[in-house]
Amino acid sequence: MPSESITIHLVGDSTMAEKGDDERPETGWGMPFPEYFDDAVTVKNHARNGRSTRTFLEEGRWQPVVRELTNGQYVFVQFGHNDEVPSKDQHTPVAAFKANLETFVDETRQRGATPVLLTPLARRQFDDEGGLQDTHEYSELTRRVAREHDVALIDADERSQSLLAELGPEDSKSLYNHLAAGEHHNYPDGISDDTHFSKFGARRMAELVVDGIEELDIGLATHLTTNTQPATHS
Repeated sequence: MPSESITIHLVGDSTMAEKGDDERPETGWGMPFPEYFDDAVTVKNHARNGRSTRTFLEEGRWQPVVRELTNGQYVFVQFGHNDEVPSKDQHTPVAAFKANLETFVDETRQRGATPVLLTPLARRQFDDEGGLQDTHEYSELTRRVAREHDVALIDADERSQSLLAELGPEDSKSLYNHLAAGEHHNYPDGISDDTHFSKFGARRMAELVVDGIEELDIGLATHLTTNTQPATHS
């Protein structure tokens, strides 16, 4: 048994969430994430499809997390995909989005745990010239809350944009749930989803988060394992 026991709580939306058999091969990055830690670390994934900061709070999904928090635990909070789209029912106005992030931060700290804010992972959107488009208006709001409240930040948006730009318009499709008709029984007509990840993409995104952890002064990096194989297409 490890001498130290640490729990990481993941709070967010579909890009982080566990996926059912009927959704595969779509994969949230929170699914492979536990594999990057030693046996002292337990990851609890509370993320749910389609949630924003507002709906996660309104549906009572946050309070069970808070009740469980103690010293030495971490809460990774990643929202924005649904909050920032005015046409969505889950839309959260700017001021409310910031206030909600502050709620996650304050209540985590009140329980002696450590909050970590993450900007949303990039959507795959290139222009006609092959340039990657920045689609997340709320990433800067997350950065602002992190600065104003001295919260550890993993800029997943910036990191994933760099990866997408490096791969380019065609090769970056492998990161997302792109399937031809008949390729998978869950998507008989095929799918071109530039928001949600393939199994390979989820591992690559988890690796970007792990890279961010290594750069943070929060102690968690000492529990990263070097035995994890890097993501491959196989």
